[in-house]
Amino acid sequence: MKIQSLSIVVPTNKCVNNCPYCVSKTHDNDYKDEFQCGKNPRFERDYIERLSFAKDNGVNIIILTGTGEALQNKKFLNKFATWNTSLKSPFYIIELQTTGVMLDDETLEFLRDQVRVKTISLSVSDLFDNENNLNIIGVTEKLRFNLDELCKKIKEYDFNLRISLNVLNNIEKLLFIDNDTDFKYDFNKLFLRLKELGVDQVTFRKLWKSNNNNNIDKWIEENSSDTNSFFTFLKAYIREKGKLLGRLTFGALQYEMCGENGISTVIDEDCMADEVKDTFKYLILRENGKLYTKWDSKASLIF
Repeated sequence: MKIQSLSIVVPTNKCVNNCPYCVSKTHDNDYKDEFQCGKNPRFERDYIERLSFAKDNGVNIIILTGTGEALQNKKFLNKFATWNTSLKSPFYIIELQTTGVMLDDETLEFLRDQVRVKTISLSVSDLFDNENNLNIIGVTEKLRFNLDELCKKIKEYDFNLRISLNVLNNIEKLLFIDNDTDFKYDFNKLFLRLKELGVDQVTFRKLWKSNNNNNIDKWIEENSSDTNSFFTFLKAYIREKGKLLGRLTFGALQYEMCGENGISTVIDEDCMADEVKDTFKYLILRENGKLYTKWDSKASLIF
């Protein structure tokens, strides 16, 4: 069994954001929160065993994520840190997936020193317009932030910074060049912006649709126009301008862009890992303390 990473679902109630493309909204989250419940005397032991199982099967990367913002439950994150350090062979590569809300100095210190997070992956929907990015994500007034200032602060605490860019038509329209060019879009402007933010890694994310014609599917359809064309030209640009570093476990190619000390660049066209492969893109450790291979299938239970 080849597995790239282990996604830890941090238990939360309703998310503080309201992203219109959120995959979690497309299916019910009826996995019992055994941590919050506190009635299962075997939960902690079983949870640690599943962490150990993932490590024994060659997983070295943990991604802290969830159906809400992981930082909504610092109590769990603190407990996870204790469980991880108790392992015979702890996880050292720990990543936090977030939109950027709640990342103040105190929280960044907590993540760096207590949870031992090494990489912060910011999910961004507009790289050039901060207010539009916050509006798309649905960030409340008290949690709004400035992307430039946040990226600077993340680097000050010596985190690796990844931007997971949700490719919407706002960036296609901004970068479109209305003349006869090889790549149709001004990708140089895009990578200069990433360098400006101090980004170490970037993942271009193609938004996932369930094809059930629900409100999320409709929003993605309306806001991701001509995405296939954009990705075709983006991949051609990266192949010509970048340096191939290798292939990731789940199949995506990794390139170095912007020359020496540049940006690690990956295109993720299968964020739900729908394709059937010999390699698992990730395992998922859910709120009930059990391991799965799919976000939307209880039948994918391992144990």
